[in-house]
Amino acid sequence: MKPGGQFVATDLYEAGGIPFLAKRLAEAGLLHTDELTVTGKSIGEEANAATETEGQQVVRPVDAPLKPTGGFAILRGNLAPDGCVIKLAGQDKMLHRGPARIFDREEDTFAAIKGGQIQPGDVVVIRYEGPTGGPGMREMLGVTAALVGAGLSEDVALLTDGRFSGATHGFMICHVAPEAAKGGPIAILQEGDEIVIDAKERRLDVELSDAEIQERFEQWTPPEPPYARGVMAKYANSVSSASEGAVTG
Repeated sequence: MKPGGQFVATDLYEAGGIPFLAKRLAEAGLLHTDELTVTGKSIGEEANAATETEGQQVVRPVDAPLKPTGGFAILRGNLAPDGCVIKLAGQDKMLHRGPARIFDREEDTFAAIKGGQIQPGDVVVIRYEGPTGGPGMREMLGVTAALVGAGLSEDVALLTDGRFSGATHGFMICHVAPEAAKGGPIAILQEGDEIVIDAKERRLDVELSDAEIQERFEQWTPPEPPYARGVMAKYANSVSSASEGAVTG
């Protein structure tokens, strides 16, 4: 599906729609068919009733996928012990190594890109934008669009404890957990640290020893929260990690 593929939502609908997609998943044993849908029927019942439009090319058979993996992958490593999300759809790149460029706000990152301060090979790091740090886990769409506009989307990587839009293009990692505001390793990164993103091996790491990371944590002080009172402060104090759904309770 666009922007990572050639088809749009209406093409999927005309091919048989979500019920037909569910049918393919059910046939492969990849669907909890007993779960109820808004129609009052189970998703298995809806899938069984679905039909495929003759000649459709949108929904591939499970045994003949476009790629061996899906459009997203979960990476872990010493920068994301609780995981992070990388979008693989629409690109073939699987490895990036480069120096960290550190920013604590989306706005500062945007200004640096517009000012020509980001170079090919860099790993742009935007932190303190997670569920607690933002607060609210802002979408980094402005930054990713600026990278495209600067002609850098294919040559740099970006990682953040914030989130992205579905239209994001490039080697982009979001939902880094634990987030910086909660003392995740992304908080102790420094300008120029060598970061390795290996999507094939599902790894996100900084080339620092455990001892070096621990030493930096001993010198790290959490920043003052952006809100000390009110609904945003209450949200920041009660929201869970992105790895747990960023839910409150």
